Amino acid sequence: LRFHNEEQKNDDGFAEKLAKLCDVYVNDAFAVSHRSNASVVAITKYAPLSVAGFLLQKELDYFKKAMADPKRPLVAIIGGSKVSSKLGALENMLKHVDKFIIGGAMANTFLKSKGYSIGKSKIEENLIDVAGSIIKKAAENGIKFYLPVDAKVASQFNSKAEVKIVPIQEIPSEWMVLDIGPATSLLYSEALQDAKTIIWNGPMGVFEMDAFSRGTIDMVNSVAESYAMTIVGGGDTDVAVHKAGKSDMITYISTGGGAFLTLLEGKPLPAVVALNNT
Repeated sequence: LRFHNEEQKNDDGFAEKLAKLCDVYVNDAFAVSHRSNASVVAITKYAPLSVAGFLLQKELDYFKKAMADPKRPLVAIIGGSKVSSKLGALENMLKHVDKFIIGGAMANTFLKSKGYSIGKSKIEENLIDVAGSIIKKAAENGIKFYLPVDAKVASQFNSKAEVKIVPIQEIPSEWMVLDIGPATSLLYSEALQDAKTIIWNGPMGVFEMDAFSRGTIDMVNSVAESYAMTIVGGGDTDVAVHKAGKSDMITYISTGGGAFLTLLEGKPLPAVVALNNT
């Protein structure tokens, strides 16, 4: 459907044509429900009956359990490459969580805000102050904020580069952080010991390269072995869980990437709003 321009424009005429193909419209596509597309939003104005499918309802129910009325402590594990892509989620979750665990390249920006030298690691210079303010708000709200204490660093961004594990204070000026280190994995595992609810979005390092996958795999194991209700979302995180062979030990693995992140940001899903308005 996305090959049609009308789909992405949420075109009423296109949606009406789609609606004529059905007697009952069932939206079971959580993964695209954050998009204002004709097949999930405008169509609800023309279909004789519009309802949520079982999968969509299951996604919303699990998210409500985790965020609206969670068993505590509620721990959010946020990783990935950019603070900018997770900024809305981080700011919204300051209202909900008891602990933040930060990994991936986005941790570099937080470390920089605390005065650490992070070599040639990926960083968002324009968000250093924002990262610092998030750490400050977390402290003001009584939220424990965990950052890496050591890292696996490399001389180049490739799987055959020279690598070593160093404390955060000793990152070489010409090297880059590509994964969390073993001491950080242990720290994060201990932080999850008392968790009753865990939400995880984003890997701990460049896990698609085997040389830098250990931190993410360690996190999968820590989350899987927890007694908490565990919810994992985001394509990379989903892949990591399956790669580690622990998918059957996670309470719920979301099918959404952008949709999951939209909910973490505290925003409504346009497709769900459309269903509620019918």
